[in-house]
Amino acid sequence: MSMTPSNMLPAQQVEDNSLGHFLYGLMSAFPLFFVPVLLSLWLNLIQKNVNPESVLGSHLRWQRMSIIGLCPFFIAGYWISPLWLSLPMYLVGVSWFSYRIFKGWISLNDGLAV
Repeated sequence: MSMTPSNMLPAQQVEDNSLGHFLYGLMSAFPLFFVPVLLSLWLNLIQKNVNPESVLGSHLRWQRMSIIGLCPFFIAGYWISPLWLSLPMYLVGVSWFSYRIFKGWISLNDGLAV
C-alpha cells in the first residue's frame, strides 16, 4: 500500500483558452479596416481539433456567429442610400459587435461557456 501526501491531488485536465483570447484580441481590433476580424474568422474556421462541447468550442461558435451577425448590419448600411439612415445601421452593428466581444471575452476569462 503506497502512501501519498495529502496535499497531492490527482492531476486535472486544464483546457488551454489562449486561442480564444487571441481571437477575441483580433476581433477587438476591428477598427483597423476589419482585416483582424477576417483573420480571426479564418483562424476560427480552421480549428478542427477543438471539442465543440468544451468552453473553448462554445466561444469559437460565439465568435463565428458574432462576425457573421455583423454582416447584415454592414450590408444594410451600404445599401441604404441616405447617409442619415446608413450611419445608424453602422453604429448599431458596431455597438452590437463590441458588446459580443466584451461579453464573450469576460466569460472566457471567467472560464464560462457562452
